[in-house]
Amino acid sequence: MAGALDGILVADFSRVLAGPLCTMHLADMGAEVIKVERPDGGDDTRHWPPFLADGASTYYSSINRNKKSVTLDLSDPHDLKLATTLAHRADVVIENFRPGVMAGFGLDAAAVGEHNPKAVYCTISGFGTDGPGAAMPGFDFLVQGMGGLMSLTGPIDGDPYRVGVAMVDVLAGLHSLAGILAALQARPANNGMGQVVEVSLMQSLLAGMVNASSATLLTGKSPSRAGNRHASVAPYEVFTASDGQFIIATGNDRQWFRICEVIGASDLAADPRFLTNRDRVTHIKELGEAMAPFLLQRTSAEWIRELLSARVPAGPINTIDQAFQSAEEFGLDPVWTVEGVAGPRAPITMSDTPLAGRTKPPTLGQHSDAVRTWLESEPHS
Repeated sequence: MAGALDGILVADFSRVLAGPLCTMHLADMGAEVIKVERPDGGDDTRHWPPFLADGASTYYSSINRNKKSVTLDLSDPHDLKLATTLAHRADVVIENFRPGVMAGFGLDAAAVGEHNPKAVYCTISGFGTDGPGAAMPGFDFLVQGMGGLMSLTGPIDGDPYRVGVAMVDVLAGLHSLAGILAALQARPANNGMGQVVEVSLMQSLLAGMVNASSATLLTGKSPSRAGNRHASVAPYEVFTASDGQFIIATGNDRQWFRICEVIGASDLAADPRFLTNRDRVTHIKELGEAMAPFLLQRTSAEWIRELLSARVPAGPINTIDQAFQSAEEFGLDPVWTVEGVAGPRAPITMSDTPLAGRTKPPTLGQHSDAVRTWLESEPHS
């Protein structure tokens, strides 16, 4: 079956994570994505460990399936002409260079739009493209710190932590995907014209922190680190059983009273400090201390089973391999293996135009000959 974006051509000048994640999902949806890479090593992530036996980077493999790779040296006039031809034929052009770099090659949104007005042109930056932040390097770790995420992450009394994956890049990539899809949808109503989509890592993070950002704007006070506790709901944290740690994620007062029944703590259910969620959040430290001795009496698996039976959200703290195993047990079919390369399945299921893994991540310049020949040919009418 054809994908939802069958017939859409994407000129992908992006690299590392945010842009390539976006274009991989466009490719999963059926778009033809041509990834432009430097001849002298290609995308930086090709050189980031760990590596497979054939030398392929697992990092690069995670975000580049279903694409074609062409090597073009934009400082070479002939290669730049081919890159320009690609941009002029594309439905979508995406880049995440430093602001001004693409303009230097005549491949910025204005230049491309002049020759290819149907193009949706997506730019991903760290802190915007034309303000004082344009010169700032757009690295996920920096944005996690500067954007406030690290102020929420880590132990209450310890050092701030970065999130264990480049989550800001992921957010920016998904916001770019949403913007591109909306712009493609808008073309028919706009006389077939494309438009410019801009996404910054900083704004993606500020929007992505949702309730924490809202609380800051509406109260004038930034939330502080809460460790594994929730700032607005309790009990909603990591607890210790007789054999290790597990999670209880209470959503309302009814669940709280069921917890008390399951763990045999009727006195806690009647304690005025813990009667409502507001009370429990106010006395969150005392709440955890009061629950602790009850939870030490049984194993985490026993508590999880009992709590789930009582319709209370609870679960283990899995390693990633255990998480994939759990997803399989839940019937989610979480892995795509394409030409021998395994990766997480695209997390979107569509009934009539399904996403698909068709080709494994390309080797550097794997499609250069074919793509160059096509770019040097006259365009089809």
